[in-house]
This record gives sequence, structure tokens and C-alpha cells, in this order.
Amino acid sequence: MASIAHELAKNQKEISVSEFFEKNKQILGFDSLTRALITSVKETVDNSLDACEDASILPEILVKIEKMDNTEYKLTEEDNGPGIVKAQVPNVFARLLYGSRFHTRAQRRGQQGIGVSAVVMYSQLTTGKAATVRSKISDEDTAYECDLILDTKKNRPERLREDRVIWDREHGTSIQVHLKGKYMGGKQSVFEYLKGTAIVNPHAKITFVPPEGVPIVFERASDQVPPPTKPVMPHPEGVELGELLSMAKYTESLKMTSFLSSEFSRISNRVAKEVCELAGVPPEQRPTKLTLEQAGAVLEAMKKVRIMAPETDCLSPIGETLIRKGLKNVLGDVKAEFYAPPITREPKVFAGNPFIVEVGIVYGGELSKEEPVQILRFANRVPLMYQQGACATTQAIENVDWRRYGLEQRGGHGIPFGPAIIMVHLASTKIPFTSESKEAVANIPEIKEEIELALKACARRLKTHLNKAEKKSKAKVKFEIVQDIIPMIAEKSAKIVGKPVPELSGTITKIMNVVWIDDEVSYEKKRHHVLVRIYNYTPKSQGFHLHMVVPFDKIDPKSLELQPLEVRDGNKVTWDIKRVSSTEEFQLKFDLTGLSQEEYGENEVYVSGIDAASVIGVDVLPGDWDLEHLKITGELPVDEGAAAEEGEEEDVDYDEGAEVIKDEE
Repeated sequence: MASIAHELAKNQKEISVSEFFEKNKQILGFDSLTRALITSVKETVDNSLDACEDASILPEILVKIEKMDNTEYKLTEEDNGPGIVKAQVPNVFARLLYGSRFHTRAQRRGQQGIGVSAVVMYSQLTTGKAATVRSKISDEDTAYECDLILDTKKNRPERLREDRVIWDREHGTSIQVHLKGKYMGGKQSVFEYLKGTAIVNPHAKITFVPPEGVPIVFERASDQVPPPTKPVMPHPEGVELGELLSMAKYTESLKMTSFLSSEFSRISNRVAKEVCELAGVPPEQRPTKLTLEQAGAVLEAMKKVRIMAPETDCLSPIGETLIRKGLKNVLGDVKAEFYAPPITREPKVFAGNPFIVEVGIVYGGELSKEEPVQILRFANRVPLMYQQGACATTQAIENVDWRRYGLEQRGGHGIPFGPAIIMVHLASTKIPFTSESKEAVANIPEIKEEIELALKACARRLKTHLNKAEKKSKAKVKFEIVQDIIPMIAEKSAKIVGKPVPELSGTITKIMNVVWIDDEVSYEKKRHHVLVRIYNYTPKSQGFHLHMVVPFDKIDPKSLELQPLEVRDGNKVTWDIKRVSSTEEFQLKFDLTGLSQEEYGENEVYVSGIDAASVIGVDVLPGDWDLEHLKITGELPVDEGAAAEEGEEEDVDYDEGAEVIKDEE
């Protein structure tokens, strides 16, 4: 037996990481010809976007695919980024697990230094041809160009050729590879990937030249480069025991208090002392002497101490305005009925990594009513094209009861049906992907819960729109019937009795018995014109408060005839509508200046101080507008305010604008 063990030992040897991935290329997303082509485009474009944003350059990206034979394609990807210095070009493009981002806690598309090198490896594996890389930096007159292959045994680059060439770019990088692939259209295609990229990167201009057909250009919708993200220390919430022990072992700090305050974000010296006191660990103890039991006590103490929410400058969320811009810019040909105001949640933490969830919903128009809704999944501004069913985003969508929000969903579970597109973006310093191919987000409870809350919040805005549209539609039919039939009856009756036709406005008002509120927004000459019409179809005068969510500092004072009663938080504006006589109309109008067309698209209007059943066209003020203010003025009962506060974390529907309904799922 001993001799067998010695023989087996002789066969044990180390393999390089590139040799491993060469044998297991499917792990990196090269498991089919179609997917291999998409993955290659994805990895090269991600690198270009990161490089441009790091240098605060508005990205201009070219993707060109040429068909060489039945299964061989030539992919060329080019950008206007800062370029790469000559010495680093081989390592960046032909060495796996080489990069600057793995040990940095800041939002980036690439995280491990595998992507573009894996494309070079797949290219040489399937065609035997080298990759050609060209790079030019701004302080050089010529570009550096070389042909590269990856030595998989050593995980090192080999330069087959290098030269200096004239390039008409001031700076930038390009890569050209030959690879086995298959170009196809449909939902999982290069075109769909680039379309998704344009939605969540509205600051980028992307030109796509397909194998056949004319070039397609996704123009940028914003001229603002996202602010650069800053690396941060791990947040103490969610840090695991082994990670804490490892950090303590290798820290340069000499005291526990300095270790905690310097190695973690949001822990000051005062908080560090409080943690040590609760954990029973001497503040002066060396971190390298931390025992297993002490480490566990420190983690428990961190949970009890009040620690600030994670920093957000390490993240780059898209933001509500740019989500709307990106969706409208790319999906404009869909001619949707409604773009629900997007939701950007407050930052949360998993395993010490901050993250933010963003959601947008597009509804109606030319979208199919009979098919499942389209799901657009994004992570750190990158589209996720495959493994939809295994993704936490999809699972969160399936868990929401969409019937409450106007979409069909059999059994209240699963992907809903209806004319809608649901977009979910996860931004984090570390996306927990299910595999190295980076196509699905792992089922992390903290992330899944945040996605569900964001979906419900955005869906409530959709429900509000649908309620408003439905109520207006029903009331309009009633109006048309009353206004057509009553005058006909009155005219015939007057003719029979030989008397003049009576004034009918009072009669029609008694039958209708509602306050009708219409609102509209138009845009011309770089100004938004906002108009709210109030019709009193009740038998008595009406007075109430009108509330709008509108950037008050953008209102042109000269255009505002009625001054607001109150302005809170810079955008919650309240007007006192003192008196609208029966059968009369009142108009509130003003102009907004200094906003692009996409930054203000639909009015958010509410009323208070009037019976909800008497109003058509808008909802009564929701409880989360300003709870304390409403309780003081008596416009909202205290118990409803408490329910609204709970709704932020559980789910509250303002159904028909009349009552608060708590989700009891």
C-alpha cells in the first residue's frame, strides 16, 4: 500500500490558473458558439467603459464583427479611453487574474482580472491565431501595437510581434481577435447586450457594425460621466468570523481600537472602544493575539453598537433621472404609455460590501399584453443575458404579488404577464455572482429583500397611474352619457310642455358629484409647461390642499400666479385651493426651467382635506409624504401614519387613494 501511495504522490503537481480555465472554458461563459461571441463582446466593452470612466472621459465605443467563414468571426473593439502604457499591455490582455481591482472595495464592472484575457485565450484555443492589441496614450505621437498569445502553462503573455504605428486617435485602445462563434439575433444576442449597455450607461456612445447590415448607433443620452468611485474599507455589518481573524492576523495596527477604526468603515475610535468593551477584549491588545472566542465576541458586539450606514462614494448608481433617460433613449421606438418614476433604494450591506438596488418599470403602448413581462437585469451597469432563472433578481420578481399592481400573475407567484418591462440594477463593491461567467446574482437574503422592496415601491407608482387612468376612463364614459342624454331629455320635455329648455349645469353637477382634476406637462423652448385643471362638478363650493412633487427651485417665479402655502424638502409643494365654486374651473399653471426633457415627464399630484371618493384624476396624499406634519394638522390619523411608516419595509398599497392596505402575504 505504501508503494501505491508513493506512486500516486508522483502524479501530484500544480496547474496554472490559465491551464485550468483552458480546460474549463464554459465556466467563463464560452460554453456555446453563440454565447462565446456575446461573452467576448461583453468583456472587451466592460474594460473600455471602466477605462473611460476612470479617466473621466465620455466613452465612444466601436464594436465590429466580421464573418470569416462558417464559424470563424473577427471581432474588433475600440475605445477612446486613456490608453495603456506599453509595459502593461501584454499583462492586461494575456495574463489571467492580473489587475488592480480584486483587492479594492469600489464598484467596477471587472473585478477579477479574467475577462479580456479569457477572450484572448479562447481566441487562440479555437482558431490558433494571436490577438492584435493597439494602444495610444495622449503624450505619445504613435500607438503601440503587438500580437499576443497566452502561455497557458505559465499564465504569462508572449509577444509575437510589436511595432509603432500611426493612429488618428489622440488616445485609446483597440483589440482584434479571431474566434469560433455564431452570430444570431433574438433576446440573447450581441445587439441586445449593447442595447442593454446603452440603457444603463446613458453617457456612452456605442457604434455596432454587425456582420451583415448597416451600422447601428446608440447615441448618448447624457453628457455627464459618472463620478469616480472611491475605495472603502469593509463595513462591519455582515463581516464573517474567518475574514475578521485573517484581517487581524495581517494588520499593521498595534492595538485593537486602531485595528477596528482603520480596517473598517464607519468605526471611529469611540465606537471601537465601545465594541471592545462589549466584547470583553482589552482595547490595548494586539490584534494578532485575537483568539477565536474573542473574534466571535467582537462580531456580536458590532451588531449591538449603533454604526452608521455604509458610505456611498464607493458606488455609482445610475440615479432616477438617468434611468428614465436611458430607458426612453433606447426604448423610444416601443412608444410606451407610461414610464414609472424609477426607485433608487438607500445603501445596504452584505458581508461587509455596500450595495444599492434600482428599479424602473415601463408599461403599455406597443408592448405585448399576452406574453410574460420583459426582465432587464443589470449588475454594476452590465447587462446579464443568461441564467435568468438562477438569478436573485428573477426570484425577487417572482415573489412579488403583481396582481396588486395591475399585472396578470397566475397564483400570485412567478413572472407576471402584461405589457411591461421591469428593469433591475444592482450596484455593489462586490457582486455575488453564481459563477465566473457573471450572468446571475446569487441568492443573498439581504440583496433579494432589497430588490423586492424596490420592486414594490416602483410598482405602487405604476398602480397609482393605472388607478388614475381607470377612474378617469369610467368617469369620462359617465360624463359623455350624462352630457348627451340629459340635454336630449330636457329638450324633448320642454318641447312637449311648450316651455324653454332649463339650465342643466346644476342638474348635471348633482348627478356627477365629483371634483375632476386633470394635469398635463408639455415641453418646448427648453421649458416644461405644467397645467393642473380643477373642475368642480359638485353642488357646493370646494376647498382643499393640492400637493405636488416638483423641484421648486426650477419653477419660474414669473409664471406662478398662485404662491404655495408651503415647500418642504425642496420638492414637496403645497397650495391652498381656498374656493372653487360649483360648476366652475380653476387652473394652476407654472413653468419649469433648467431641466432636460427627460428630467421631468409626469406630474405627481395629490390632494388632502377632501373626501377621497369625491375626487377623480388624482389620489389623496399618501402617508409617507410627511407624517409628522400631517399628524399635527390633523389631515392624517395617527394610526394610518404608523401603517405608512411600516409600509417602507413591508408593503403598503394606496389603493384608489382612499385607504392604506397592509400586505399580509
